[in-house]
Amino acid sequence: MTAKEILDQLKEYGDERTKKTLMTHGAREPLFGVKVADLKKILKQTKKNHELSLELYDTGNSDAMYLAGLMADEKQMTKELLTDWVEKAYWSYLSEYTVPWVAAESEFGLELGLSWIESDEESIASSGWATLAYFSAVNEDEHLDIELYTKLLDRVVDDIGHAKNRVKYAMNDFVISVGSYVKDLTSKATGVAEKIGVVEVDMNGTACKVPFAKDYIQKVIDKQRVGIKRKTARC
Repeated sequence: MTAKEILDQLKEYGDERTKKTLMTHGAREPLFGVKVADLKKILKQTKKNHELSLELYDTGNSDAMYLAGLMADEKQMTKELLTDWVEKAYWSYLSEYTVPWVAAESEFGLELGLSWIESDEESIASSGWATLAYFSAVNEDEHLDIELYTKLLDRVVDDIGHAKNRVKYAMNDFVISVGSYVKDLTSKATGVAEKIGVVEVDMNGTACKVPFAKDYIQKVIDKQRVGIKRKTARC
């Protein structure tokens, strides 16, 4: 399939209600409003396809960019390509999911995540925290720098109160991820969750809520799923 053929399919799958919802959350034209389930129908045809994913991301069409993240071959992604992607990720679905998914699965996940959280750009900093969160979810604990992640949890306590809107959201998710996927840090993350409490984030007037990290981690504990890693960051 070519990028043009995929864009034609995306247009056919476009749904006005979905488009309106996505735009309420921050998406902008061009986009068709394609449901994730329909994006995955296309993905079944293409599988991982490095060159095609790059073409789709460069279209600037939000649906195509999201699909590109599902399609990308993390083993062929370079730091330069991931940097280009994060700079073009203009809203949360791209900056906190699409790009971090691919970055976390690449060999540069930790390096780029640590670099991005230092950015003054809200979307890039939120991408950094999301990348570090997904990195903890897909890598076994013996491959993680526990001391580094401990310091990052402490940093959340120190910085979340004055962080930018979406960065706060990503930091909260980082605490949840570490508490859920890193056994040695579950207790530490729970303590951090208690300190930061319910994080207030402007959700663009939608009904979406920020999960209370402590309660979320406790549910994972109750289900005896702490430390069970994800096979892939993408979903």
